[in-house]
Amino acid sequence: MDFRSALNKAIGLGPAHTGIHHWWLQRLTAVALLPLTLWLIWFMHQLVLLDHAGMLAWLGKPLNGALILAYVSIACYHAHLGLREVIVDYVHHPALRLTSLLGVWMVMLFLALLAWLSMIRIVAAG
Repeated sequence: MDFRSALNKAIGLGPAHTGIHHWWLQRLTAVALLPLTLWLIWFMHQLVLLDHAGMLAWLGKPLNGALILAYVSIACYHAHLGLREVIVDYVHHPALRLTSLLGVWMVMLFLALLAWLSMIRIVAAG
């Protein structure tokens, strides 16, 4: 038996009213990561060819720095969305679910902030 209103059926909202939003965000971040991953592979190839000073100069260029930060930020958000879905689906104890969700959020936020602060330090040093 379906207890959703006619409007919810028409716009595709489930009982939680957020499922489609998270689904779209997961797909959008995945699509954004495709070209960034190709660029990252090329970046890793450049990393092997350059010395330390050359790599710092290369990362200090605005476009390269922005692409690295975009990759790390989007990858952290994408991972957060995916891990959140796994935790919500498979962790049934409320306290453990909340702790896990907060832990994942804090780890992903820490990784993104670490990448941003590292890039600021690289740009300031160069």
